[in-house]
Amino acid sequence: MNNMKVLCIGEALIDMICTDRGASLSKGQNFIKKAGGAPANVAAAIAALGGDVAMAAKIGQDPFGQHLIDLLQEMGVDTKWMIQDPTFFTSFAFVSLMEDGERDFYFNRGADGQLSDADLATLQLNDYSIVHFGSATSFLPGPLQIAYSSLLKKAKEAGAIISFDPNYRHLLFQNNTQSFIDQCWPFIAQCDFFKLSDEEALLLTGCSSVKDAAVALRKKSTAVFAITLGKEGTLLCKGDHIAIIGSIAITPVDATGAGDAFVGAVLFQLIHSNPSELASINLASWEKIIANANKAGAHTCEYLGAMEAFKQLNKTIFN
Repeated sequence: MNNMKVLCIGEALIDMICTDRGASLSKGQNFIKKAGGAPANVAAAIAALGGDVAMAAKIGQDPFGQHLIDLLQEMGVDTKWMIQDPTFFTSFAFVSLMEDGERDFYFNRGADGQLSDADLATLQLNDYSIVHFGSATSFLPGPLQIAYSSLLKKAKEAGAIISFDPNYRHLLFQNNTQSFIDQCWPFIAQCDFFKLSDEEALLLTGCSSVKDAAVALRKKSTAVFAITLGKEGTLLCKGDHIAIIGSIAITPVDATGAGDAFVGAVLFQLIHSNPSELASINLASWEKIIANANKAGAHTCEYLGAMEAFKQLNKTIFN
């Protein structure tokens, strides 16, 4: 494993964003099309920063799937493993932006869940130094669920650095939250870096405070991990060390993709820090990595649509 390249796996989809500011989806009238999907966003952020990255996903053989391929290629993402399915439509997420920048969300699933082991049979994981599992839909029943777990095993066997972000969406798991929790733990136990929101940390651990959740997570995993806290910054845990890394003040426009920009910035920095020596990255360096990632996440909130924000990302955020 000598290629400093990241592979992201999961959903690439279309976000239909309601432009009627503050209106719920039930009341919104006007929508614009934006490329999305958490792992696709991470790939785009890495590419925008100048990193070498590929995306593995299934999309429809339709204009929306082609749009996703064209845009990610334009941003510099390797789309060899973005497979167009002639039977299923490209997945859609309908998003309404509320006044505080948060979202009203509805999901219409199509091709993303059909990515299978067979689709990835010739994928050579030795070509990648980091494999990122960041799919919001991968723990739903279907071929992707099986392929996702299978790829985790193969990535570990190949010696890749494993990154994980569960991207919990209540709408997708409201009737089976325990299934989501149970499927997260094997990834947390086996990954080298993971990122959770504060909501996810409390959900997975059952704790009532983020710091208690961090302690509980540390008992389950030896990974370096980050818990994002919105405007309060990010909790970083490395070994026995827990620290809060401050964010920067911004006026939010759209929170879509902020967490993905954060993860993309972390992974971009890791592939430039010799990921085969991840354990040797010291605490001060990790604090700088997280501080830079906070800048990327905050910057993304200042734009409508994640991909548009990523096009503005550049290495100056690391100054």
